This record gives sequence, structure tokens and C-alpha cells, in this order.
Amino acid sequence: MRIVFFGSPRAASLSLEKLLEAGHTIELVVTQPDKPSGRGKAPASRPVKEFALKQGISLLQPVKIRPDENALETIRRINPDINIVVAYGQIIPASIIYLPRFKSVNVHFSLLPKYRGAAPVEWAILGGEEKTGVTIFELNEKMDEGDILSSEEVEIQPRENALELETRLAHTGANLLVKTLEAIEHITPIPQDHSQASYAPRLKKEQGKIDWTKDALSIDRMVRAFAPWPGAFTFFKGQRIIIHAGKNTADSGHGRWPGQVIEIKKEGIAVCCGNESVFLVGRLQRENKKAMEAAAFLLGTKLQPSEIFE
Repeated sequence: MRIVFFGSPRAASLSLEKLLEAGHTIELVVTQPDKPSGRGKAPASRPVKEFALKQGISLLQPVKIRPDENALETIRRINPDINIVVAYGQIIPASIIYLPRFKSVNVHFSLLPKYRGAAPVEWAILGGEEKTGVTIFELNEKMDEGDILSSEEVEIQPRENALELETRLAHTGANLLVKTLEAIEHITPIPQDHSQASYAPRLKKEQGKIDWTKDALSIDRMVRAFAPWPGAFTFFKGQRIIIHAGKNTADSGHGRWPGQVIEIKKEGIAVCCGNESVFLVGRLQRENKKAMEAAAFLLGTKLQPSEIFE
């Protein structure tokens, strides 16, 4: 097929790669503008752009695609068989959605209608789900509400964080996308049951602040869901500390305050949480420093039992 591909992050580039391997022709890649990155805020290319440049594929990076007449005219001239959308990051207008012969399909990292929105992987972990999956569906003008073409269930591993889960889902989605395109002329789309819908809005940095009055299991899910971005964080003596990894334990924080350090162990820092549960901090990071294991962190930070994470 002649395809126009919309996508931006690494998770999307896996689908782009699989489409090329399957013999499809990518006529154009539409991706987000370069994003300021690092301390110097120099513009950094998106992974999909980097892959497209290596393959010699034409690129468009509209700041806002909805009012961009150039994007519409470029796609109209190409006259693709289908538009493929994977984590593009902008709302695509109807004039582009319905233009190709097979219109537009989206690869979404949840089992729709559950977790519609920009952060389905993170919210599935936050929700304590044991399973999630990938859905290939027909794009329409509403948020992830189009008819379903195919789906595949994936189990969430007990210690898996958002990046790890998204990477697995991206591989599953790329393979499922190729299979779906092979059979697309014979698939009968299935309408979603909108009464069963749930939503996964984009995460904000401030949502990563840990509330130690919550139980350790909830904090464990939060740390995994917010890795690597925006990062679950707390404060110690006024300094912001990002917690990258840890685990809830069977220990008891009886008689301690939420956020209070109970014990310094070789494998981590035991912190009291809500309902006297205990979370073991295993990997953390001072602001503007490198992430490190708890043992290395403690070499440079005077932290004693009974002290409090704010």
C-alpha cells in the first residue's frame, strides 16, 4: 500500500519499520516539530524523524496540522491508500482522516474502549490492571472512538514500568498492524461499546509528587507508571528527589509517620506509607544529578532512620 505515516516517539518508529519490512511504500512521514532538549534547550529530532531521514522518506513537521493547508495539499497530491497514525500527538482534521481510499487507522496502546487518550500505558499501571493490549481502529473526529479492526491482549508484568510496557506494546502493535493491513479489505469493523469507556489523559509533571499517606502498593504503581517521565518525586530537606524504582513490601511501619524513613538497608531505603505499609526505595536521583542505586545515593546524602520525606 501507499501510506502516509503519522507518528513521533520511538514506539511509533517500530510500526514504521515493520511497514517497510512488509513491502509497503511510505510516501510521507508527518511528525511533531523538533523539541527543545537538555540544559541548553537545543532542538532535538523525534525518533520517527530520525528513522525517516535514514530511510530517505519525505518529511512534514507542521506546528499545528489542523489549519495547515500545506499538509492537506501535500497528502492530497500523494493520494495514499491509507493513513497510519501511531502516537502522533496532534488531532488530525477530517479533511485528512477521510482522504485516502481506506481512510485512516490508529494503533492505540490499550484494549479500547478502556483507556482512551494520550497516556493509556501509564494509566493502566496506575489502575492496577493485570492486562492491557493494543487496538487497531478506524480514526474518526472523536478521541479514540472509531470502530475496531483488530486487537491483541498483553499481560502486564508485576515489576514492569511504563517504558518497558510501552516498548512491548509497540512491538505487538507493529506486528498486529501489518497483519491488519493484509486483511483490511475483508475485516468488518466492530463499533466500540462507549458505555465501557475509560480515559487516560496526558500526565502533568506535578502529578508525579508522591503522597506518602497513600498505601505502598499505590505508590509502587505510581513509581512504575511515571517512569521515565515525568518521574515520581518527593522532597528531602527542601531538595527534590526523583524515585525511579522500588517496591512495596510485607513489612509494617507500625507507629511511624507517612514518609518517615524506617530503616536503611543494603537494598534500599524503607519508608512508611499509608495504613502502616512500607515502600522500599531502590533507585533515586537528586535534581540535576544522575540516577543511582540507593546505596550510592546514601554515600552523598546524610539520611538517617526517623527522618522524613516531605
